[in-house]
Amino acid sequence: MGGGSVVRRLIGPSLMTAAMLLVLLGLGTWQVRRLAWKEAILAQIAQAEAAPPVPLPPSDTEPPPFTKVAVTGTLTHDKSALFGADVRDMPAGPDLGAFLIEPLQRAGAPPLLIERGWVPVKRTTPVAMPQGEVTIAGYVHQADTPGLFAAHDDIVGRHFYTLDPAAIGAALGLDRVAPFVLIALGPPPAPGAPMALPTPAEHLPRPPNNHLQYAITWYGLAAALVVIFAIWARKAVRT
Repeated sequence: MGGGSVVRRLIGPSLMTAAMLLVLLGLGTWQVRRLAWKEAILAQIAQAEAAPPVPLPPSDTEPPPFTKVAVTGTLTHDKSALFGADVRDMPAGPDLGAFLIEPLQRAGAPPLLIERGWVPVKRTTPVAMPQGEVTIAGYVHQADTPGLFAAHDDIVGRHFYTLDPAAIGAALGLDRVAPFVLIALGPPPAPGAPMALPTPAEHLPRPPNNHLQYAITWYGLAAALVVIFAIWARKAVRT
């Protein structure tokens, strides 16, 4: 086969391969940049966890993202609700539970719903009920809206599946509540110690960080494309 014929045969596939290679390399580079951005956010979260909580503004304005806040008031234990459903491993085996929500009465501000932590639906261990004024550290969770396939709230049973403070507050007989929920934070239980109820969250929420795997995937596909094209081009030149 003549040299000109070989070149003409390679032009089309070469251009297509080059275009695909640029796309794959661009996607990989974009994921590398996303990785740096995500790692900066995770470092900010770790710094916020290590720092002491900041007071929650009395006007109930939303604090900056990834902020640990503290609020003082009195918990109203007789106005409680459950949120969600979560199965956890207990000494006797898997146990179905939910997250305990109680209003915190505050001076000069509307009640604030506190998600105190996980409790079994069927309890054999008493739930801690601190009396008097308490200070709770946690992070703010904005109100959710029910999704298309969300479970229906059991208003009579006070078991909710959408974290909507207005709806939960109304079911608890509260005329007005803060527009968000505070997720309580607490230390992890000591090894071998019995589980305390409720079991609060241990960390600020962290976004997933899969960008390194994605970058490796895109760059790997780019490398595979080059190898496949080189093998094909070699055969094309010889035939």
